[in-house]
Amino acid sequence: MLANKRNLPLAVTSLLALGVMSGCATQSNTAGAPASKPAVIAQAAAAAPQATAAPVAAAQPAAAVTANYFLVYHENGRVYPIADAKNYLAFLEHGELIYTRTRVGEGPDGATLVFGIEKKEAEDLAKPSKAELFYDGKMEVTGPFYGEVIRDGRFYVFGEWADFKDYLEHKEITFTFTEIGTGPRGETVIYALNKKTKDEGRPVALVEAFKQLHQVK
Repeated sequence: MLANKRNLPLAVTSLLALGVMSGCATQSNTAGAPASKPAVIAQAAAAAPQATAAPVAAAQPAAAVTANYFLVYHENGRVYPIADAKNYLAFLEHGELIYTRTRVGEGPDGATLVFGIEKKEAEDLAKPSKAELFYDGKMEVTGPFYGEVIRDGRFYVFGEWADFKDYLEHKEITFTFTEIGTGPRGETVIYALNKKTKDEGRPVALVEAFKQLHQVK
């Protein structure tokens, strides 16, 4: 289905509007994915670096630029994969994507997939977008990575592509660091850790990246 220039009337703000809770943090090694009802999943930042990744088996890029991948599970039954921070932030703020490509019924449990497409990608519709390549497992990050998932009103934050891929495969995160009420609207934020980082305590760099992305203090 070709990219469409369209408005998507979504109630993203109401999905993310949780009561602000006092900030506190917990560390866990058994945090699973949220329950069945999907909310929103995403990633982005006003000052986030440009997203870049290379197709599987492609050559290593000359400059290591942070790659971004945002996935949004919406309560309207649609899933929104987004691969650039600008589109993601606009989606969170306005509840719409200007350029999209849709796959009806091809998402989890028959959900419709709505891929966010960048303006420059819409100029050549013969090529799949980065979001489609990510979702189809045909994109591999060759450098730094930052990603987010929002589900059931929670943010899941990833600083390594391997951790994000593991979550996509198993729908759970083995090692986490959780901060309650520190999201932009008081959401709980769950940071993904791994065997290398689980004993390092609060993931300061990842927390700061999240704050910068969402412009929260």
